[in-house]
Amino acid sequence: MRRAVPTAAPFLPSTLTLPTLRNAAASCTGCDLYKTATQAVFGEGPARATLLFVGEQPGDQEDVAGHPFVGPAGRVLDKALTEAGITRSDVYVTNAVKHFKWELQGKRRKHKKPSAGEVAACRPWLEAEIHVLEPRAVLCLGVTAAQSVFGKNVRLNELRGSSLTTPLGNTVFVTTHPSAILRDPDPAQREEDYRRFVGDLRLIAKYLQRPHPNDMAHKPTYPTRDR
Repeated sequence: MRRAVPTAAPFLPSTLTLPTLRNAAASCTGCDLYKTATQAVFGEGPARATLLFVGEQPGDQEDVAGHPFVGPAGRVLDKALTEAGITRSDVYVTNAVKHFKWELQGKRRKHKKPSAGEVAACRPWLEAEIHVLEPRAVLCLGVTAAQSVFGKNVRLNELRGSSLTTPLGNTVFVTTHPSAILRDPDPAQREEDYRRFVGDLRLIAKYLQRPHPNDMAHKPTYPTRDR
């Protein structure tokens, strides 16, 4: 008998909105990561966000706080967004995997990379978030996020610096994860990686400044007066 493939799909609510998705994700047991995580960490941001960021998974501080990108990597992201002219409160931030995967190192919970199966199991939540938000652009932070969005194995350096399309139907950009910048032991290399990261964000900011066909649908119309 074939073993069932783990997936979060059965836990999605019948009505897809950000509040219903967030509530449903809190009780998701679509893969085994919920067993050791403190809680599911769902995405956050405005319901009409034009830009959606996808990271890998919540870290230790995010797992405890219940909010994405509030730890060291989040602080790097906030600083880079400011330099790129993007307001954090205008961006929806989420992760490919909603539960923290870790292993004990001494007394510290150390991040452990989620498996391909765990990323695939959690993908229905990300698909639903993108479906509800309909952002103009999606930014993948790191290779795990890119693999989730593209639905296959990808090479980050081959995709970085270009606008791409995916089966999800959105314009997608790919860059490094802020945590990768922090992990480099060489200060000079960290600074170079950070500058390139800011450059990637500026590329997206420039893209969002272009007129978009859907923008006309949101412009108010006013009655004309007879002269």
